Amino acid sequence: MDNKDYFEKVAPQWDKLRENFFSKAVREKAFQVAEIEQNKLAADIGAGTGFITEGLIEKGLRVIVVDQSEAMLTEMRRKFASFKGIDYRVGEVASLPIFENAVDYVFANMCLHHVELPLVAIKEMVRILKPGGKLIITDLDEHNFEFLKTEQHDRWMGFKREDIKRWFTEAGLINFSINCVGENCCSQSINGNEYATISIFVASGMK
Repeated sequence: MDNKDYFEKVAPQWDKLRENFFSKAVREKAFQVAEIEQNKLAADIGAGTGFITEGLIEKGLRVIVVDQSEAMLTEMRRKFASFKGIDYRVGEVASLPIFENAVDYVFANMCLHHVELPLVAIKEMVRILKPGGKLIITDLDEHNFEFLKTEQHDRWMGFKREDIKRWFTEAGLINFSINCVGENCCSQSINGNEYATISIFVASGMK
């Protein structure tokens, strides 16, 4: 089973799984850092079943959601059938199906550690930002919980913050910052022998 197959399989249970990993405080911190404004257009990259999108539409933004998993987007459409202002698109982070200079905000929550080439993904997210737009990434600090690679198909065991800063610089972002969200991501291994608790960072930068 590869990364995409894993998310296709777990899509119907993803909301319940996510609740065990981290709380809504993660997205509220991301929104605070972004200083989001009503009626703006945001992109939710690696959107899953809409954890970030839910908060954005509640705050009056329009959202383009992108995910590689058709099953995840099917769950989103079911959940948000009554909401206007959501544009669903199937796509890969390395080649986003969005025009350049198109959106005011890009959010990527727990997405980067699943991509093969983080710098390529960051540059692609910057491409779709309008000048003056903001990229906000919430993800895991570097850790040593190997079971997350085999059980949840993580490609990266979190990140060093110095690498995030370097990638933001190479992608052309300015006024960037990276700080603790103030919450850990938690996960129990399938066999119950290991329990991961990993600090979560929020990184932001302006195009």
